[in-house]
Amino acid sequence: PFPPYRIAGSLYYVGTNDITSYLVTTPAGHIVINAGYEETPALIVDSIEKLGFHARDVKILLNGQAHYDHVAGLAALQKLTGAQIYSSATEVAVLESGGKADFRFGNEYTYPRVKVDRVVNDGDKVTLGGVTLIAHVTGGHSVGCTTWTLAVTDTDAGAIQANSTSRFAGKLYDVAIVGGTTINPGVALLHNAKYPTVSDDFARTFRVLRSLHCDIFLGAHGGYYGMLGKYERMKRGERPSPFVDPDGYRAHIDAAEKRYQDQLAAERAKK
Repeated sequence: PFPPYRIAGSLYYVGTNDITSYLVTTPAGHIVINAGYEETPALIVDSIEKLGFHARDVKILLNGQAHYDHVAGLAALQKLTGAQIYSSATEVAVLESGGKADFRFGNEYTYPRVKVDRVVNDGDKVTLGGVTLIAHVTGGHSVGCTTWTLAVTDTDAGAIQANSTSRFAGKLYDVAIVGGTTINPGVALLHNAKYPTVSDDFARTFRVLRSLHCDIFLGAHGGYYGMLGKYERMKRGERPSPFVDPDGYRAHIDAAEKRYQDQLAAERAKK
């Protein structure tokens, strides 16, 4: 468990201490990104209620990657909220098979199957109550890994109190919620029969991520963006919000791409 908090504007954190979940609130209902493990939805719902919102007002469930640690809780979260499940096209089969179609973890981890209500393609917009999220398919880490972007207008980015004021009042922030950039253990980039395009997908992913403008850097794991440390700094009242971190975003991409290039070079050297 981890305390829920407002990141900026209508964007809130409702996840655990590393496996992330985000709540986007709108006048027409809410959106949750990432459902965690099978046991996580109870924690997510508790966090939503603690923030003063209602789980039954959640209308859409999104995810950043169809790995078991981020989507195994979808069935339970859908039951608790009544929301529709959206997925990138290439991961519909993974979700609807309960993880069995996952090229890397399908033989190790399964979870309750779900029915995907809407397929989201690269560049598609998901709009609810005047808030729009854009899907950027950033494959490699998983076949249909998705980075979600949105803009939030904030009166005090990262404030604990909703009525706080600051010199950042009314500022527009571009948010990037990175789906995944690491190479899972045992995944070959070359001659991968289960995922033949994995190397090309990773290369494209880094190009896409570099093309995005990011003020607030978030991701599928809190460890991607140093969430625990930034939360503590935010609680101490640091301004501007530590979550406003475009340099950290670029550094994350640089480090991930270097790991990719190093493994690619190592595999080529063994040919």
